[in-house]
Amino acid sequence: MRGIILSGGAATRLRPCTKITSKQLLPIYNRPMIYYPLNTLIKAGIKEILIIVSPERAGDYLNLLGSGKEFGVKFTYEIQDKPGGLPEAFIIGENFIDQENVAMILGDNIFEDDFSEDIKNFKSGAKVFAKKVTDPERFGVVKMDSRMKAEKIVEKPKEWVSDYAVTGLYLYDHRVVEVAKNLKPSQRNELEIVDLHNWYLEKGELEVALVQGEWIDAGTFDSLLRAQNLAKEKLHQNLII
Repeated sequence: MRGIILSGGAATRLRPCTKITSKQLLPIYNRPMIYYPLNTLIKAGIKEILIIVSPERAGDYLNLLGSGKEFGVKFTYEIQDKPGGLPEAFIIGENFIDQENVAMILGDNIFEDDFSEDIKNFKSGAKVFAKKVTDPERFGVVKMDSRMKAEKIVEKPKEWVSDYAVTGLYLYDHRVVEVAKNLKPSQRNELEIVDLHNWYLEKGELEVALVQGEWIDAGTFDSLLRAQNLAKEKLHQNLII
C-alpha cells in the first residue's frame, strides 16, 4: 500500500499564524503537525508516501522532510494549485498510486489510535474510520445500522443524521483514481469525498471501523490547543519519527 498526505489549503481560520507558513507546519508540542499523520503511515509499514502541498509552501516541506531517507521511507511531492476537494488528491496522485492500494490521511488530522493492522490487512474496496462527536454538523457523518454497517454518508448535514463523524483517514483500492475522475463538482465547485465514499457504499464495498482513542481535526485554534495538550500528555511518547 502507498500513502498520501494531503497538506495544501490556505488555513484562513488560523490566520495570522498561517500567514507566512502552512498549517501543517505549525508546531504540535515538540513536532511539526505533519509529523503526526506521517507517523501514522510509517508506523503501519508504508514506505512510499506522496505529500501534496500548495505551491507557496512546497520549498518549506522539502527543507523540513527532504527525500524521506532520514525516516527510512521515500517521499514524493506534488503541487495542488488551489483547493479542489479531497478527491482531487487521487487525480493528482494517479501516477504515484498506479495499481496499488492507497491510504490517504489529512495533514491536520491527529490520531491516538494505531491503525497498523487496518492498513496491513486491507485488501480491496474502501474503508473509513468514524468517531462519535458532539458537533456532527461540522463533518461528513456516517449512518450505521445495528450491526455497525454503513447505510449512508452525508456531508455536514443540516438535520440530524448521525453523530459519527468520518475522520480524515481513508483506505481505497486503485479504482479510486477513476472514481475521482468521474465525480461531478458540488455547489462549492469542489469534488466531495462523500461522493467517493458513496460510490463504494452503493457497491457494498465500504467498510467502517470506529476510532477508539482521541481524534483531532486541528483546523481551529481550540482544536489546535487540544492537539498540543494531547501530544504533550500522550502522543509524543509513541512517535517513531
